[in-house]
Amino acid sequence: MDTYIVFWLAATVVFVLVELMTVGLTSIWFAAGSFVAFIIALLGGNVVVQGIAFILVSVVLLALTKPWAGKYINSRTVKTNVDSLVGERAVLTEDADSMKQTGKAVVNGQEWTVRPQDETQVIRKGELIEVVKISGVKLIVKRVKEA
Repeated sequence: MDTYIVFWLAATVVFVLVELMTVGLTSIWFAAGSFVAFIIALLGGNVVVQGIAFILVSVVLLALTKPWAGKYINSRTVKTNVDSLVGERAVLTEDADSMKQTGKAVVNGQEWTVRPQDETQVIRKGELIEVVKISGVKLIVKRVKEA
């Protein structure tokens, strides 16, 4: 059996196994490229043609499907735990001041330490805030201007 036939078959198997072990699409394009190169090797094609076919098929499939696949996969991702707090709104129960290291709010029934996104800003108790990100165990927030 030709060495390149074995090589491309092994590469296809490895790329498929990597794809099966990962959560997102990571190597399916290379599996397809190596499979095409395997077919060309079976048909007696030149090693240069095999390599070009591998690269061409992999790159074309990657370019054509990656944006769609990323959008489709990411749209089905559900935020869980602390990540779900980003975008939530709450009322401050204590002034949020980065210089004084103060700030508390109750978000979804739990009390959190909060800090203003703009470290020079002080947000007063009773003001409406929105969580913009999480930093360690603190919620980074911004003041919400009511309409």
